[in-house]
Amino acid sequence: MLNNFSKAALAVLAMLLMCSCSLQIPADPEGTLDRISSGTLRVGVSHNPPWTAVQTGQEPAGREADLVREFAANRGATIEWTAGGEESLMGRLEHGELDLVIGGLTKKSPWSDKAALTQPYAEERAPDGGKQEYVMAARMGENAFLRELEKFLLDRKEQG
Repeated sequence: MLNNFSKAALAVLAMLLMCSCSLQIPADPEGTLDRISSGTLRVGVSHNPPWTAVQTGQEPAGREADLVREFAANRGATIEWTAGGEESLMGRLEHGELDLVIGGLTKKSPWSDKAALTQPYAEERAPDGGKQEYVMAARMGENAFLRELEKFLLDRKEQG
């Protein structure tokens, strides 16, 4: 026979188990991954060939633009492109107006305090002979979205 304390402890344990069943980790506090699935992926793009090329009246081109198109297609999403300078785009990303920023960003990006940078997905030899590693920038805290993007990029990782 259970005493009152044991019953209360079992009730609390049952509640914790039920809550953990609905908990999704990693999570997107703003629901980015759910929103873009069969929805719209909002992408900021700055001009930085060959990674990205922005021309008035045309959709962005380049290696990263092609990767983003493939990622969006895999999620059933359309893309809403926003062209601009890095500073402006990073501000919009930080405020939730964009989901992703591309433009030949490197692992050494000064924007790491404003954005969640992906793991490097491409690398090439830098002018100084070292290694240059390329990343994309997602909104901080949107970890489920970032995880899916990184899995996609890892499958297509380029070595140079």
